[in-house]
Formats: sequence, structure tokens, C-alpha cells
Amino acid sequence: MKRLASTGFGTACVLFLQGCSGWQSALDPKGPAASELAWLIWFFTALCAVIWVLVMIALATPLMMRSRDGAEPLVLDAGADHRKLRVVVIAVGLTAVIVVGLTLLSFFANRTLAAIGSDAALTIRVTGHQWWWEVRYEDATPSRILTTANEIHIPAGEPVRLLLTSTDVIHSFWVPSLSGKLDLIPGHINVLDIKADKPGVYRGQCAEFCGAQHANMGTFIIAEPKEKFDAWWNDQLQPSGPPASDEAKAGEDLFLKRPCVMCHRIGGTPAGGTIAPDLTHIASRRTLAAGTLTMSRGNIAAWIADPQGVKPGSHMPVVELNGDELNAMVAYLEGLK
Repeated sequence: MKRLASTGFGTACVLFLQGCSGWQSALDPKGPAASELAWLIWFFTALCAVIWVLVMIALATPLMMRSRDGAEPLVLDAGADHRKLRVVVIAVGLTAVIVVGLTLLSFFANRTLAAIGSDAALTIRVTGHQWWWEVRYEDATPSRILTTANEIHIPAGEPVRLLLTSTDVIHSFWVPSLSGKLDLIPGHINVLDIKADKPGVYRGQCAEFCGAQHANMGTFIIAEPKEKFDAWWNDQLQPSGPPASDEAKAGEDLFLKRPCVMCHRIGGTPAGGTIAPDLTHIASRRTLAAGTLTMSRGNIAAWIADPQGVKPGSHMPVVELNGDELNAMVAYLEGLK
């Protein structure tokens, strides 16, 4: 029985510690903002644990002490009352000191977070939609402004400023390994500065309930060396290439003749919709539907054929296609890299 209890305790500890790491954990920081927040979390937790233990000791001590034999319960003990008063005063004083100290720690942590993006060279506007992320890379040269969706590429080791807003309801942008969460509010811009210490892929999530598919509103921040990031940006600015096969060409013709063209944009084609994700280089992304499906030919087909089955409540309508038309459309879209 003792061995079983020990094994169970060890298993529980392992499972608990697994939650402290991973690509979506606030306790596995990969940037200065997340590191500052993780330090605060651990410090607050440790301090609260110590306080709880001291309070439990203070409660248990008088319960375990035996009263003096023969002592008259109604007789006042001035010495004992004085000691109790002193304990209460000390406890109140320590409480005030702890509250003030934690407030100051929070203040200095916020000041540290605010300084991260003070010299940011890259500004990205992130707009929340139900249920996907519009990502716009700002640049002083209009021809270099880039709009994409759901994935955010950044140069590793450099601060980046995110301008957060929404077009419909309140969303909340949260990439735990890189920063704290911040709301996206319609008609208002909030500023969030992030920095990834090293290259990697960091998953994010909408952290404010925003409707039926709130849980399927994910994002990925992909931190790359500066040279690789610049090459990615330059590649994304290019229009889509011509279809590589007759089937893909037929798919392009279908895309331009069906309702898809009213909502989506594909650079280099007449498709210029702005109310749904830009598809110019959709096949270069890791996922579909804001992290709901991994990018593959089969998942592209599933998403086109039955978007409501994949993401109920999404604003993408069903487009009636027969088998050959669906294959042609998929062939075209999987070539948009």
C-alpha cells in the first residue's frame, strides 16, 4: 500500500511538472517578457505558499496547546492578552509590507515589459476576426506592406511591436512562451511588445471567449534568423505563381468563378476580397482555419467541402463542387506556396 501511494504521488508530480513546459506554457519562457512574468508567477506562488504554511501553524498551535489545569476561564491574563495583541500587530504590519512589496514588484515588472519594444524596428498589426487572425506587416514603403493570416513570422532576437485590434467582438492575443495576454478591442488599438530569444515555433491562442469557435482560434509565432525572415518577407510579397498543371489551372478558373473570389485575395489574380484570409501563399503555412487542421491536401479538401463540419459557425459558406472540381480546386490551392 505504501509503495502504491509513493508511485501515485510520483506520477502526479510528473504530470504536474509536464504542464510547466511546452510550446504553450507561461512557465516555459522563451523571451524577456515571458521570463519576467514567469519569475513573478513563481515568486508569488512561493510567497503565498510560505504565508499559507505560517497561517496553518498559527492556527494549529493554540489548538494543540493544552490549557493550564485548574485555570479559571473567566480570569483575565493581561500578559497573554498583550502577547496576542503584539502578534496581531506584527501580522498586520507584515501583511501591509507584503502587499506593498508585491505592488512594487508588479510595477517594476510592467515597466520592464514596456521597455522591451522601445526600439522595435518591426511593427505588425494583428486584427482579430471570428475566428482567425489577420496579420499586416507595416512598412514605410507601401509596396512592402504585407498582409497574411494566422501565422506571424518575426526575426529572432529582435523586439517586435504588435498593434492589436478587432473587427467584431473582443478577442485576446496570448502566446504564453513569449508574452502575457492582451485584449483586441473593436475601434481601439492596444500595443504588445514581444521578443523571441531564439528561433522556434511558439503557439498562441485567443484567450477571451469570442463565440462558438473560440477554442479553434489559434496562431503560431515563427521566430527565424534575420536573414531567413527577410527572405520569407520578400517571398511573401511576390504574387502567386501560375498553375503548375492543367488540373491546377482548372482549379484557378473555378476559384475565380465561384463565391471564393468575393471574400479571399490571391495576389497576381483578379481575386481581391478582404473579408477572409489572404490565400496568396496559403500552402506555405503550417495549418488551416487558424490552427484547426494541419496543412495537407486532404485537409484542404475537407475544409473546402465541409467547412461547417470542421469549424461549425465559421463564416465560410459551402461551395458546391463535384469530385473533379474539388480535386482541381485543391490542386490549385496546394500550389500557392
